[in-house]
Amino acid sequence: EIQGWNCCGASSAHALSHRLALTLPARNLALAQQAGGDLVIPCAACYSRMKGAEHVLRSNPEARAEIQADVGFEYNGQVRIRPLLAILYEDFGPDRIAAETRRPLSGLRVVPYYGCLLVRPPRVAEFDNPDDPHVMSGLLRAAGAEVMPWSHATDCCGAGLSLPRSDVVYRLVGRLAERAREAGADALVTACPLCQVNLEMRQPSAPRLPAFYFTELLGLAFDLPEASRWWPKHLIDPRPLLRSHNLAA
Repeated sequence: EIQGWNCCGASSAHALSHRLALTLPARNLALAQQAGGDLVIPCAACYSRMKGAEHVLRSNPEARAEIQADVGFEYNGQVRIRPLLAILYEDFGPDRIAAETRRPLSGLRVVPYYGCLLVRPPRVAEFDNPDDPHVMSGLLRAAGAEVMPWSHATDCCGAGLSLPRSDVVYRLVGRLAERAREAGADALVTACPLCQVNLEMRQPSAPRLPAFYFTELLGLAFDLPEASRWWPKHLIDPRPLLRSHNLAA
């Protein structure tokens, strides 16, 4: 974890101040550049803000000079900004995930949900296929889950409006849950904690589908002993579903 990190401004700063929306993530990038190594981000919204700032630093010399002056660093372009999905898929790969699996997720039918920020806009995000993403599916299949085909993996869940416009969010999340059920899924799997809480908090009607962060299911497949402590923290209890597949006590 980088020392002294600050909020990247996701969900709010870019709606209030364009300059602040660039300098907040740029300060984190400066700290990561000082520490060395890749900058790994487990949140799609944070990833989007960080990659947006990086894109401006790379492509706009005038804006780069302003950001560097505000933050007090010289951007060198050496830090790779990567989502956590990329680390597991590119650096380890599905074969390694399968080899580490001790408790296959057999029979668990899921749909992968990326949300609207992780792969778009493609020239900025530079991750996976924006029209037909496959990375999360590859990891989940390697852990034994049955990944159901659906075409809503990159639809918006409205997480940024969850508090001020819950009426809009209930409609968006309700549509996603309905499409997931139509696809035959037992649960949704996200790569963003903000999307995860939104999908569980704003589902309007039963039967409600649990939403997992993808590392939860990988940890379960790896038979990590602490997995049993994760499930009570969900807003939609996943234990009945997991027990039906002999995946939870």
